[in-house]
Amino acid sequence: MNQATNRGGNRAPRKKKKKRSFAAVIIAIILAAVLCLAGLIAVVYASGIRYIKVNVTEDLYVKFLGKVDENGKPYKGRLIYSDGVSADVNLDREEISYSNGDVYTGGLDNLLKNGEGQIIYANGDTYVGTFANDLISGTGTYTYVSGDVYVGMFEDGVKSGTGTYTFADGSVYEGEFSGDKKNGSGEYRYASGDVYIGSYTDDMKNGSGIYTWKNGDVYEGAYINDVRSGIGTYTWASGESYTGEFKDNILSGAGTYSWPSGRVYKGYFENGIIIRAETP
Repeated sequence: MNQATNRGGNRAPRKKKKKRSFAAVIIAIILAAVLCLAGLIAVVYASGIRYIKVNVTEDLYVKFLGKVDENGKPYKGRLIYSDGVSADVNLDREEISYSNGDVYTGGLDNLLKNGEGQIIYANGDTYVGTFANDLISGTGTYTYVSGDVYVGMFEDGVKSGTGTYTFADGSVYEGEFSGDKKNGSGEYRYASGDVYIGSYTDDMKNGSGIYTWKNGDVYEGAYINDVRSGIGTYTWASGESYTGEFKDNILSGAGTYSWPSGRVYKGYFENGIIIRAETP
């Protein structure tokens, strides 16, 4: 009985297998994932694929995802702008095609158009010249689909500085620009043969200027918003002349009218007609 009891009661206990903790399994999985991700990043990086983001201003940024060249500049891939416009970069074709229909040929510096380049806009306009921070800036030639051509200076995408604007009808303005408009002094040669030399404000004759008509008439004096207003002298091709006040292109106010014969009339005019003569 004791032997049986010993057989039953003195069995050596079995060793329990150790189980891995849940935390250890999670850590192992995470480490494996990190290693895989690191390997994938290394492969992607070795292939030349990059993600780049450039903040142009507080409200404008540009992103690039794709291949870069040996200098780290975008070669093939996609540009995405914060305003929703995107572009396909393919320097094999030496062009960048934008989602709005524009096509640019030239270099990129820090993801932006910089230096010499050409852009063909979706509406048919073209520009060839310099760019700065993605905008037309410097000197260049802008050809409008209408046939107008501007050759001159730009700043931040608009005409600014000196330039020559040739209209489709043959008229030519050569002078100063600001804010995309004629501002400052310039010369406008009309297709009709008339010529104006003087000052402009926001595309309109303002200040002093000289307007010569093809028929020989000449006005020299003040302009307000494209019309003769103020003090000026109008000389007709016939030799007659008027010096005095103008309003809305018409002799109006005090003035002196002279004839080639030497006759002189001083008085007040209204709507181009003498209404009262000055007495000695």
